[in-house]
Amino acid sequence: MAVRQPDPKRWLVLLAVMLAFLPVVLDMTILHVAVPTLTQALGASNTQVLWIIDIYPLLMAGLLVPMGTLADRVGTRRILLAGLAIFGLASALAAAAPHPAQLIAARMLLALGGAMIMPCVLGVIRRTFEDPAERGLALGLWGTVGAAGAAVGPLIGGALLGHFWWGSVFLINVPVMLIVLPACWLLLPRQERISSGHWAIGQAVLLILGMIATVYAIKAGFGAKQPVAVVLPVLLLGLALLTVFARLQLRSPAPMLDLSLFSRPAIVAGIIMAIVASGSLAGVELTLAQELQYVLDKTPLQAGLFMVPLMAAAALGGPVAGGLSARFGLRPVACLSLAISAAALAGLAGTDFHDAGLVAPVLLALLGLALSIGLTASSIAIMSAAGTHEAGAAGSLEATGYELGGALGITLFGVFMSGVFGAHLVLPEGIPDPLADQAARSIGDVYIAAQQLGAELGAALITAGKGAFSATHSVLLTAAALLMGLLTVLVFFLLAPTRETPDGDR
Repeated sequence: MAVRQPDPKRWLVLLAVMLAFLPVVLDMTILHVAVPTLTQALGASNTQVLWIIDIYPLLMAGLLVPMGTLADRVGTRRILLAGLAIFGLASALAAAAPHPAQLIAARMLLALGGAMIMPCVLGVIRRTFEDPAERGLALGLWGTVGAAGAAVGPLIGGALLGHFWWGSVFLINVPVMLIVLPACWLLLPRQERISSGHWAIGQAVLLILGMIATVYAIKAGFGAKQPVAVVLPVLLLGLALLTVFARLQLRSPAPMLDLSLFSRPAIVAGIIMAIVASGSLAGVELTLAQELQYVLDKTPLQAGLFMVPLMAAAALGGPVAGGLSARFGLRPVACLSLAISAAALAGLAGTDFHDAGLVAPVLLALLGLALSIGLTASSIAIMSAAGTHEAGAAGSLEATGYELGGALGITLFGVFMSGVFGAHLVLPEGIPDPLADQAARSIGDVYIAAQQLGAELGAALITAGKGAFSATHSVLLTAAALLMGLLTVLVFFLLAPTRETPDGDR
């Protein structure tokens, strides 16, 4: 049997698809710092702001699997090029949006383009790099872009807002797409193996609506934005739609999503790692950002600089994971990275950030490195267990894990944080009941309530809030450490019976 020669342009292909992936990742976090500015510029209501933020991950979570399977049906190159064009157009429309409704619509279009790009990037890497060692390195570099891009998104957003208007956080994507689109058109092979069967649009709609309804209900319910009477019917509807979709997949001779992928322990382990690790990273960043700004009185830029060790180490973790996995095997690398993440989280839980010295930067760097290695290990597990003809579907499953992990991680961390904060807050005497109820919700509400009190009582409330949040951050990070420890044990057993680098088609 003839041995397939590696593509001589494979590293240029990798560079092109990583550049394509970067704006998609940046858009997940870059908007957070722009919210106050665009709220005032557009006169957006609180509900409109929530939809501007949430519509991107909500819609993308529902679109990733259909777009990944569509790429397997009609070709990764076609879907990727179309996604790049849509993402660039949507970025320009978002930057020029004069009203909140138009910005929400542009964010929906951004989610469509991003959902077409993300699984295709992983699919291209899987098809381009047949050698397991090279594939591990390529996925490591891809993981670097993902981890570093999400981490530096707020810093880039802050820097742009310091010199330009709020639309610049979207407009920056346009020149990137103008470079990446022709590069991918020239570099990606025009002939590729595609899966047989048609793409059932009805099943795609079922999955999209089911995912959006379920994720929205979880976010709204856990976030206490909506009452149970509203959330429960939406959740039941979402689960019912997903159940119908799953039954159709099991009965179809050519399903949109091959559910047999979940029978492979390596893929299950990889998806769970992606959800928990990305959720933990997002939740930890949220917790630390609030601790640094509300408790230590740092500016957003100072808070970002404080977390540079986390970001820098996360950028290094991808290539490290690829090399280590090739040398020592996926199972020990994945489990060790998760165990180190748990230890770093436990260390941060016991750190006094008022006088952290070198302890906090070292622990942040250790956490960033370990979580990045864990995320890359999840990519290697998933893509190595999938055949080349399944690369798009497998890549979409992993990308869905990232989206769900990041979105739900922030939601669940926020809800847990609110509950623990209220339990630890000891209010000074003399605060009216309505303001006391408001202050017990979060550290941000403490500052809002304090503005409506006298100087002395307001200062006492802020002092109490700072103490409560420091205790909250310790409990929250300890819980995250325990969760990461449990994940370590689970991944150890899930990866045990698998071959770690199966190649070729299945």
